[in-house]
Amino acid sequence: MSKPIIIAVAGGSSSGKTTVVNKIMKNFSEEKVEVIRHDDYYKDQSDKTLEQRKQVNYDHPLALDNDLFYQHILDLIDGKQIEKPTYDFVKLNRTSITAKVNPAEIIILEGILVLEDERIRGLCDIKIFVEADEDIRLIRRIKRDTTERGRTLEHILDQYLNTVKPMHHAFVKPTKRYADIIIPNDYAHDVAVDIIKAKIITILNN
Repeated sequence: MSKPIIIAVAGGSSSGKTTVVNKIMKNFSEEKVEVIRHDDYYKDQSDKTLEQRKQVNYDHPLALDNDLFYQHILDLIDGKQIEKPTYDFVKLNRTSITAKVNPAEIIILEGILVLEDERIRGLCDIKIFVEADEDIRLIRRIKRDTTERGRTLEHILDQYLNTVKPMHHAFVKPTKRYADIIIPNDYAHDVAVDIIKAKIITILNN
């Protein structure tokens, strides 16, 4: 198999990255596309209590195991199967379960900081940044974290003000300058997805 197309989809927390990824995937058969969530590569914290894990800054690049993430991308490029870690957002730690990921023609990397590491950026053929208004992102985050992750409103707002928002401006938003395509997610983005689809098809045909 020839070198896969590597697509990075970055953007702030709850900006709509998953929606964009799902729209891209709908244009191609399932066996052609693999998605790797950067969130699954948060570092193992088995040596910490749950209360200690709650104090960790998860929006800082150092919270992620980019060495393993980078190596796994290289392995997929070389046609090797990987054992991807999985992450539990309730326990704030990696699980004991790994997921097999097979090489594919298109590999999508998704995460708020997926464009922050120069090594990872260098492997990407298409770099996308999904942008949304801060108020919209906060509302989406509140809805998600209360329904899916068992967080209280107080905890969500405290985390947002102390780490999410400042880290977004320090590390996430600056990576927008590396993007080939910037998608404003306050409105529909079908045109942008169609452009991405056309570019993927061009690369595949070449």
